[in-house]
Amino acid sequence: MSNKPAILAIDQGTSSTRAILFSATLDKLAVYQKELTLQYPQKGWVEQKPEAIWQDTLEVCRKVLDKVPNGASSVAVIGITNQRETSIIWDRTTGKPVYPAIVWQDRRTTSFYEKLKQWGHEPLVTAKTGLLLDPYFSAGKIAWILDHVDGARNWARSGELAFGTIDCYLLWYLTGGKVHATDATNAARTLLFNIHTQQWDEELLTLFGIPDAILPQVKDNAADFGVTDRVLFGREILIGGMAGDQHAALIGQGCIAPGMVKSTYGTGCFALMNIGQEFRASKHRLLTTPAYRLAGKTTYAIEGSIFVAGAAIQWLRDNLEFFSDSAMSETLALSVPDSNDVYFVPAFTGLGAPYWQSDVRGMIYGLTRETTKAHITRAALEAQGFQTRDLITAIEGDGGYQASVIRIDGGLVANQFMCQFLADMLGRPVEVPVITEATALGAACLAGITVGLFPGLEVMQKNWRCERIFQPVMPEDVRARLYTGWRAAVEKLL
Repeated sequence: MSNKPAILAIDQGTSSTRAILFSATLDKLAVYQKELTLQYPQKGWVEQKPEAIWQDTLEVCRKVLDKVPNGASSVAVIGITNQRETSIIWDRTTGKPVYPAIVWQDRRTTSFYEKLKQWGHEPLVTAKTGLLLDPYFSAGKIAWILDHVDGARNWARSGELAFGTIDCYLLWYLTGGKVHATDATNAARTLLFNIHTQQWDEELLTLFGIPDAILPQVKDNAADFGVTDRVLFGREILIGGMAGDQHAALIGQGCIAPGMVKSTYGTGCFALMNIGQEFRASKHRLLTTPAYRLAGKTTYAIEGSIFVAGAAIQWLRDNLEFFSDSAMSETLALSVPDSNDVYFVPAFTGLGAPYWQSDVRGMIYGLTRETTKAHITRAALEAQGFQTRDLITAIEGDGGYQASVIRIDGGLVANQFMCQFLADMLGRPVEVPVITEATALGAACLAGITVGLFPGLEVMQKNWRCERIFQPVMPEDVRARLYTGWRAAVEKLL
C-alpha cells in the first residue's frame, strides 16, 4: 500500500457534508465541505433530500481529490462516518428513495412512542438495545414511512425496498448498488438491533412492524465494505471503515481506554464515555451503546445526547439575525460581563439526556427590559456548559469512572468563550485536539486498520495531540449559583 498511502474520509453530517484526505500518518492533507439544507415541512418535522446528500458527497470527494497530486490514485482506502438515526428507504432496483430522509431531530413519531411506553414496552427495548423509546431513533421513522407511502409496506415485505441510515445509503451508491450493509454502531441506533447478540432482533422487528427483508447486513467497524464503482473516481477504491459520527469521534479523540470521555459540539452535543467490553445498563436514563466492534469484539460506551448545541447559534444567526457569521457570537458574548440572569434552554426538538422529554420546546428565561442580544447570545453559549454538566454527572454515575479531563471537538469548539465556560462549569480541564475533525479522523483510522496501515486503535492514542487546554478558573460559589439557575429554568420548562 506504500504507493497509495492516503485515506479518504467521508463525514456526512446534519448540516454539512465534508471529505478529508489524511496521510498514512493521519495528518490532514486536504478538506472540502458543503453546507446541507434541512426542510421543515410541518411543525416538529425535519427532513433532507437523499439525492442531495449523495450528490454533495460525490462532489466533496471529487473536489478534495482534485486538491492533491495523483488524485484518486493516491487513495488506499475510504472511511465513512455519518449523522446517525436519520432514515432512508429506497427502491432496490432504481435506487430512488420512496420518501425524503427523516432526520434524527424529527419529532413526528412522538405519540407513537408514547403509546409504546404506556403499553409497557420500554424495559424490554432498553434491555435489548441500551436505548430508550424516543422519536430520536430510527424504528419509528421506518414504520412511519411504511405506513404513509402508498404500497411501501407490501414492497418492503417482498424485498423490493431497502432501509438504511446515511452510511448505508452512501455505501449503496458508492458501490453502484452492489452492497447493502451497515456497521454495528449505526445498526445499534435503530431500536431494532440487539447489542448483546449483535443481531437484528425478531421480537423488536415484530414490535415495530418492520419486515427484516429491508434490513442491511451488519459488519464490524473496520471491515471490507466493497469497492467504489469505477465510474465515480476513475478506479475502484476499497471502503474499509464505517462508524456513526459520535463513535468515530470517540476513536478520533483517542478515547480507547475505559473511563475516557469525549464530547462533540456540532448540530447537537454528544458525550461518550468508553466503559470497556462489559455491558452496563444506565440508571440515569442515558444510553448504553456499542462504542465500536472490531474483530467481532464489542466495546461499549455510555452516551448522553443533547439535541441542540451549535444549532442554537445557527438559529440566532439565521432566524433572529443577531450576527451574520457564527464566529461573531463569541465577540458578542464577551461584550457583556455576564448573561444578566438570562437562561437559554435550547429544546427546539425536545430535551435529550438526562431528561428525555420529547414534547417540550425551547425557552429563553429571565428576559428584562435591559436584556440585549449579547445577553441572549451569551446564554445560548453558556447553555452548552450547563447541558454538558447535566450529562457528565449522569455519565460518571453510570460508567463507574471519574473523568479527569474531557476531550472536545466539533465546529463549536472554535468558540473559545464556550470552551472556557465548559471547563468552568465542569470544574475540570477541557482539551481541544490539533485535529478537531475527530469524526473524520476516526473513520480514517478504522479504514486504515482494514488495509493494514495501522495495527489497531492504539495508533490514535499514540498520535493524538492537544492544541489547547482550558483550565477551570470560575470560583465555586459562582459556578454553583449559575448552575442552580439553570436547573430552575429547566424545571420551569418541564
